[in-house]
This record gives sequence, structure tokens and C-alpha cells, in this order.
Amino acid sequence: MAEDIPHPRDVFDLQGHDEAELAFEDARARGRLHHAWLLTGPEGLGKATFAFRAARRLLGAPHDPAFGILGVDPRHAVSRQVMARAHPDLLVLERVGEDSKPRRIIPVDEARKLSEFFSKSPATAPHRVAIIDAADDLNMNAANAVLKTLEEPPPQGVLLLVSHAPGGLLPTIRSRCRRLGFSPLGGPETARFVADRAGVSVEDSIRLGTMSGGAPGRAWRLARAGAVALDDAAKTLLADLPDLDEAMALALTDRFRGAEGAATFNLLFDRLADRIHSRVRDWAQDSVTGLDPWVRAWESLQRLPREVEGVNLDRTDALFTALTELRAAART
Repeated sequence: MAEDIPHPRDVFDLQGHDEAELAFEDARARGRLHHAWLLTGPEGLGKATFAFRAARRLLGAPHDPAFGILGVDPRHAVSRQVMARAHPDLLVLERVGEDSKPRRIIPVDEARKLSEFFSKSPATAPHRVAIIDAADDLNMNAANAVLKTLEEPPPQGVLLLVSHAPGGLLPTIRSRCRRLGFSPLGGPETARFVADRAGVSVEDSIRLGTMSGGAPGRAWRLARAGAVALDDAAKTLLADLPDLDEAMALALTDRFRGAEGAATFNLLFDRLADRIHSRVRDWAQDSVTGLDPWVRAWESLQRLPREVEGVNLDRTDALFTALTELRAAART
């Protein structure tokens, strides 16, 4: 049976990122800890999990080698306080609001809490620690509020910023942080991870590992979202082109309603786009001509989900628009 995906604050193991953990622990142990760390890499690699592991050590939890380089005992008082969101020296900024509902951004009012938080001395710990998960979710005003904190480094304060796309951050934020890069894991390691936690077959775990690009957390989320079935549907739709099984397409649109429907819609478009991208790449290597219609169809698959979200387009109409372009490409 698949496990529920825990929040990173509740995770005490991390695989495949020993180099990053060693770099951080070496700086901490030698008293050369930078005041701000930018944790970069694709989503789903464990950057937020790393941030909470580092935070527990900075907050005074003793090392427990059974849980890795930055590991601590989940039963320790610091661990329990962090899991309960009750540690006075830890501040976490994320898109989930106080009502437990996700927001589109981290607003400026949240970012402004950093200044007051770091103006105080640690209450019980060696450091005050703030985690931003993710810095990519800061709007411009919020980013500038974070920059103000970075420009005035707090004594005994450490800021951990998670970023899936650091190129989109303010250059002045990037320049004031020490960067730790996180790389995708190997296919077998990702497959084992998702097989253990999502309860899927070996074959599906391999497919999910490939879909995720070697990001275990993303593979796990894909498994729970039914990505394998949607990938099969995308494969069937593309195999039938230029014909279209309208009954199948309409059955898919029945799953587009509500918040979960939005996720299903986006994931189906992602699977279609990924398969078209692979097809065009292979044809280009074989010097196949006439690829422009396929490229335009791929661009539509990338664009339409943004338009659906941004201007409230109908998801069913968007799917049939995309399928019409794919049928036209198949006829060329």
C-alpha cells in the first residue's frame, strides 16, 4: 500500500546527497557557517528535506549517525518541536497558509517576518534558522524583503532557501548566498525509492523514475497522481493519430473537474508533451524532415495549461485544441 507523502519536516532520512551534507557539516563544525544557503536543483530531489535536517542540527539536536551525516534522532526534543511546528528559533515560509491551503505565492507579509525573527537572539538554540520553501514562490515585493535580510546578515542566524529554478531569482539574492547544488539520482535508485514507498510494480517504478528525471520525491508524487495511467492514455492517443478516439478523450475530460482535475489536466499535457519531445528529438537525429508542425504542437502543449490557469480557459476545449494540432501534424 502506498504511503502518504510526508512533509519534509517529518522526514529523517535522505539518500544520494552526501556531498552537500558533508559541505554543510564541515562549515558548521569549523565555525565557518555562511549566513545564507541557496539549495538548488530540480524539484523532488530532497532539498527541503535537507533544509530541515540542517535546521535540526543548527537548533542543537545532537548527531545520530544512524540517520546519516546530518541525521538526528526523531525522538529528540528538538525533532519533536520541529515536527510540531513549535520551535521558537525556527521560522518556515512556504506557500501553504495558516489555513493549510496552498497559495500561488509567498506574499510579502510573510517575507517581512524574517526581519523581526532575526532581530531577536536565539531563545533556546545555538542559532535562529529560517527556511524558505521555495524561494521561487516569492513575489517581487517578498523577494525584496528577503534581500533586505540578506544585506544585513543576522548574528547567529542562518537562512536556508530552496530553489528549483535559481535563474529566476534576483541576482542580488543569489550573490549573497552560498550555493549547494543537488543532482538527480540514478534511475535504479529512484525506482527503488518509489517502489518502496508508492507500492507500485517494478516496471512502473522504472517508468516513474524516468518520468521524474531521477527526482525521487517527484516520482512518488507522480505515482500518487496516477501518472502511469495518464502516460498510457497519452501513448494511446498519439498512436492513433491522425485518427482520434473521441470517446476516450471525452472520458479523460471527465477527470478535469475541480482542484484534483486541474492536476490531472496538467499531468496529461505533461505526458503528451514529453512523448512529443522524445519523438521529435529522435526524428531530428535521424534527419527526418517536416518536424515544424510537431514542434508547434509541442509548444501548444506547453502553452495551453498556462492559459487555462491564467485566463480561465475551459480544460476540455484546451485538450481538443491540442489534439486538433496533433492530428494536423500527423497528416503532414
